[in-house]
Amino acid sequence: MRRGFGPSRRAEEIPPFLAMDILARARRLEEQGRSIIHLEVGDPDFPSPPDVVEAGRRALAEGRTHYTEALGIPRLREAIARRYFTLHGVEVSPERIVVGSGSSPLLTMLALAILDPGDEVLVPDPGYSCYPNYVRAAGGVPVQVDAGEAFGYRLSVEALERAVTNRTKALIVNSPANPTGVVYHPDEVRQLTAWAAERGLWLISDEIYHGLSDRPVEPTALRFDPDAIVVDGFSKRFAMTGWRLGWCVVPEELVRPLMKLQQNLMVCAPAAAQEAGIVALEQGEGHTRAMAEELRRRRRTLLAGLERLGWRVAGRPEGAFYVLADVRSVATDSRRFAIQLLDHAGVALTPGIDFGPRAEGHLRFSYAAPVAAIEEAIDRIHAFLQGAQAAAGGAGETAGRTRVAPK
Repeated sequence: MRRGFGPSRRAEEIPPFLAMDILARARRLEEQGRSIIHLEVGDPDFPSPPDVVEAGRRALAEGRTHYTEALGIPRLREAIARRYFTLHGVEVSPERIVVGSGSSPLLTMLALAILDPGDEVLVPDPGYSCYPNYVRAAGGVPVQVDAGEAFGYRLSVEALERAVTNRTKALIVNSPANPTGVVYHPDEVRQLTAWAAERGLWLISDEIYHGLSDRPVEPTALRFDPDAIVVDGFSKRFAMTGWRLGWCVVPEELVRPLMKLQQNLMVCAPAAAQEAGIVALEQGEGHTRAMAEELRRRRRTLLAGLERLGWRVAGRPEGAFYVLADVRSVATDSRRFAIQLLDHAGVALTPGIDFGPRAEGHLRFSYAAPVAAIEEAIDRIHAFLQGAQAAAGGAGETAGRTRVAPK
């Protein structure tokens, strides 16, 4: 070390995103010639819609390779506003829409915009791995609220009442939910938005998986509270993860703070991606519907496979592309077990502990992979469990504690 000090305490204390750690380990194994089935990350394997790709090419060819205004190009913000009126009957001014390089940077900037050091934010447990870290990065304190099996993997007013304090500043809600695939009913969204509003809290609704569920239209928090903060984007429903494009709808008082943060931290979202985003909104719904139908088929395949393994799935996954499977019959350390399955079976999965203490003893399966890959993954896991059981002679951490049904 060249200096007498190292990284900041804040950087040291933020835990890794285990899904990405598993992905990196899987890539190294592939470089060694191993066959790996990727069910660890939420990256749809579908191509971006052809019209969207062509719009991106055209934008590059026309020289749209420069900075845009920090809030995003006006035509894109207007297209996003039209989407809320068309789908939800909600009028949103384009002036309240901030376009950014995906939902993750936007959530980070939102945390910086609304939190002072020590402010608390209520986040679901289980919940998306990075929510607590957005809060920590801004000097806030994440408070994980029981959204476990007893509550149907949903946040409830009952659990929130036990967690709220006079330091609470905001609540994050996610539906369809990562990692459980649970979709909140309209009445549940209404109750949560009303609860936050009554207490003067910011409500941040992460709606990135809207369009990918069994519901014709998922309820946006803006239907029930025009001052709700909604985060959304193009990555999931349009299979545009690498384009890095998202948006948020915020109350007027947050527009200027977010614009200043964007100017200083991100400058703007990629210009060509913004042009492609307009086409995605105007022409991409058919692509999203087809993708949602295929994802339902994959979910059925995965659930049947998990049943064959004897791994229970609580709750009712209806959206996104995730299933949280209870593997406590064979393992209690989800990180260790995920690494074993990767190293020995060639199946990459995300440890449940990545999503909060209440998801320990679980694995998250992402079915953003073809049916054939899902079936092969189940077969590999089945063979691994049988081999481990035989080797352990009926005992051990990953064998002998469950009966695996034959195929």
